[in-house]
Amino acid sequence: MKIITLKNKLIISGLFATAIGALFSCNKLTENPDSIIVTSQFYKTSSDALSAVTAVYSTLNSDPAGDFPLYGRQLNLLVENGSDNQVYSPSNTNPDVRALGTATYVSANSRVQKVWQQLYYGINRANIAIDNIPSIPIDTTLRSRLVRESKFIRALLYFNLVRLYGDVPLILHNPSSIDVSQLQVARTPAAQVYAQIIADLKDATNLPKSYSGSDIGRATGGAAHSLLAKVYVTRQDWPDALTELNAVINGGYGYALFPNYLDAFQKATKNGVEHIFSVQFETNLGAVNSTQYLSESFTSFNTGTFPIDIPADSSVYKLFSANDARRPVTFYSSVYNAATGQTVVFSNAYTPYFNKFVDYSLNPLSIQAQSGINYPVIRYADILLLYAEVQNELNGAPTSDAYNAINQVRTRAKIANLTPGLDQSDFRDSVFLERRKEFIQEGHRWFDLARQGGTVLVDALHKIPAKFAASAKNNLFPIPLVEIQVDPLLTQNPGY
Repeated sequence: MKIITLKNKLIISGLFATAIGALFSCNKLTENPDSIIVTSQFYKTSSDALSAVTAVYSTLNSDPAGDFPLYGRQLNLLVENGSDNQVYSPSNTNPDVRALGTATYVSANSRVQKVWQQLYYGINRANIAIDNIPSIPIDTTLRSRLVRESKFIRALLYFNLVRLYGDVPLILHNPSSIDVSQLQVARTPAAQVYAQIIADLKDATNLPKSYSGSDIGRATGGAAHSLLAKVYVTRQDWPDALTELNAVINGGYGYALFPNYLDAFQKATKNGVEHIFSVQFETNLGAVNSTQYLSESFTSFNTGTFPIDIPADSSVYKLFSANDARRPVTFYSSVYNAATGQTVVFSNAYTPYFNKFVDYSLNPLSIQAQSGINYPVIRYADILLLYAEVQNELNGAPTSDAYNAINQVRTRAKIANLTPGLDQSDFRDSVFLERRKEFIQEGHRWFDLARQGGTVLVDALHKIPAKFAASAKNNLFPIPLVEIQVDPLLTQNPGY
């Protein structure tokens, strides 16, 4: 097997690493001691099947190497720091993180590489579950459900991959060989990747409408319809997008906006009426806790030291009118110090700070890596705003239904309704602005800019002084250099 050493570090690609890890446990090897569990021994019972799918979900909120989880900060480094919403903390000395915040990243960027590897790590676990669970002699309803849950996660991960990197290898089964020539794979055209995403999600729409007890938080049929709608919107397939959005809105799933925007980011209301699919995080579970880094401070909120990420500049805060109910939920500039009974007001040049994922139940407040705030991948507000966008695109101008959808979001935010009379272009701009204000720090902004095509992303970044280096190449991230070095069939995106 070909292994490359760079600067005295052993480098194995994300695709190769998952394949090699799985192959080293196959039943063709002689195991000593015999108590080691191999694949042929494991997939036997319903407990095994449930454990396999739990392992698929865990790739969303944890990292095998103890790095930032995919949805605990890693993905946000690319799609929020890489957008006009956010940059790194002034205290952050990591050159790769700083490069993401200034649009100067290159193919050797470790964070770009890490996201690629985490996405394929999750896909590999999903592939294993999808391939092995059907042969387990268990209740057929449970068996079908677990396979469909794995397909939903696989579709979500491939959706992230194809939007971030363009053409990517489409791998649907765990490798059965350690022959390097068989492990090397070329990039699959994006259209084929999207076709697989759509196929997986169509099957996943047969998942249950809801769960109870310890199963709450699993992927549902409504989540599959919702993600499928987002896929169709990204592809500008407006008729199919409308079909899926209607399935979510009128399908009896019971989704609605929380009356109070704050409840979308509270532990007490997690997995509530607005949460279509969320990555699960919990507070103070010690070693078994998946770590949420999105609001972690380097030392202490009470001393005014910098959180991990900050708004790109003051223009982000100024998007909001003073009466917008989302502003105090999205940002904070003061924190109550329980130890002194006083409120600390931050007045440095980098405030306000991001607030959505701060877990105010923690004591001390500074231990935000233990935040129990879930990451909302899809909220009902997303569905309403996509519905408004699709109606506008399908009809060449906003319909009354389009106005009703966007105004539900604005009414909840306590701002005035949009007045009818906008043309298609102005209404489109209004929808994207509303999406930006609604979803700051939730991983939508870069995708929303990039999917509009042309120079939209570049023009938006050029409004932020730190991001003047942005150019057309930034509509995609580079294929990680390490991946190309271990897999010569991979090619690089233009400009990198």
